[in-house]
Amino acid sequence: MHVRWNYETRAINCMMIYSRMSQWMNLLICVLLLKKIEGLYVGITYVRNAVAKGAVCLDGSPPAYHLDKGFGTGINSWLVHFEGGGWCNNITTCLARKNTRLGSSKQMATPLAFSGIMNNMRQYNPDFYNWNRVKIRYCDGASFTGDVEAVNPATNLHFRGARIFLAVIEDLLAKGMKNAENALLSGCSAGGLASILHCDSFRALLPMGTKVKCLSDAGYFINVKDVSGAPHIQTYFNQVVSLHGSAKNLPLSCTSRLNPALCFFPQYVVQQIKTPLFVLNAAYDSWQIKNTLAPSAVDPSGTWKACKLDINTCSPIQLKTVQDFRTKFLNTLYRSTNSSSKGVYIDSCYVHCQTELQETWFMTGSPELGKTKIAKAIGDWFYDENPFQKIDCPYPCNPTCPRSDLDKQHHLDV
Repeated sequence: MHVRWNYETRAINCMMIYSRMSQWMNLLICVLLLKKIEGLYVGITYVRNAVAKGAVCLDGSPPAYHLDKGFGTGINSWLVHFEGGGWCNNITTCLARKNTRLGSSKQMATPLAFSGIMNNMRQYNPDFYNWNRVKIRYCDGASFTGDVEAVNPATNLHFRGARIFLAVIEDLLAKGMKNAENALLSGCSAGGLASILHCDSFRALLPMGTKVKCLSDAGYFINVKDVSGAPHIQTYFNQVVSLHGSAKNLPLSCTSRLNPALCFFPQYVVQQIKTPLFVLNAAYDSWQIKNTLAPSAVDPSGTWKACKLDINTCSPIQLKTVQDFRTKFLNTLYRSTNSSSKGVYIDSCYVHCQTELQETWFMTGSPELGKTKIAKAIGDWFYDENPFQKIDCPYPCNPTCPRSDLDKQHHLDV
């Protein structure tokens, strides 16, 4: 089922309806119009034959994806997008995900709304609107890297993310991706990390003649100590890699040199990636500020609570700490993206994930960097029209940034 709405006229339409109809009917219609239904709704596809290969979600259910087929000039172009949603680092946190959409395809919404980079309207997604657009659902808890054969009958937890990745790609190849002329592997948050970790392996699975690139949205998680001086995120990622048996599925160019757990951090991987990669990230990534820099575990009194909710409320000392985080973020980025094949769009907004929301991807009022919207920068880079590599000035210099953190669904505490 495809539902199209002109996002910018919904409020106007709502007011017109109000003038003509009874109050109770108006309220009902306003609620329906103002819901986030821009773009289209796409049905779910379950990869049921993957179960026999052991490629399953945490609860043992089959993996799933949503595919909206390309048309016109985009019929042989493919955008494959990883869903995000944090990770689980121990049995307790994985059990907590097991019976949710992040651990079971039985709990996934169908159909799913496509917007932003997944939108099928040219005015809202100028370069990828008519491509085959795929959203791979995330249900393994380790950015599609895990592979543990044994299953404890007491928990019935399956750690098989790497198998899910292969099973879905094989299914898409059979459905026409084997004829792809263009292919872009993308993802948001934990999915943005997956698009980095699987970038070269994705390229290897496609035909030799295919133009393949990768895009990481809010997936450049850095290895930095929290406000207490503890290596919180490094410890957490180490637990994820260990629990899920991820080491053997992380890039060999990294694991051959470093502790495999470090290879979950893009800063140790990106420089060795051979496939062209675009890094889209906020220098003040709201998820990293909330969970890496000032996790709740090291702030029991809630000193950082207001600052994490709204960067404008940070005290001078907190703001200096946040600015120091930006400096460390940029230092790791400089060392790993110094190649002409890599694209870089680092704005100074307080957000997390900018490709999936229409408001930040491409519409009136969307964020800009160098007078360029995100969609324009990525489209030009993919088609080799402009090797976009720009970093924004420090907060609060960019007036095009949204006033608040728009993305809430990926803010799972660690």
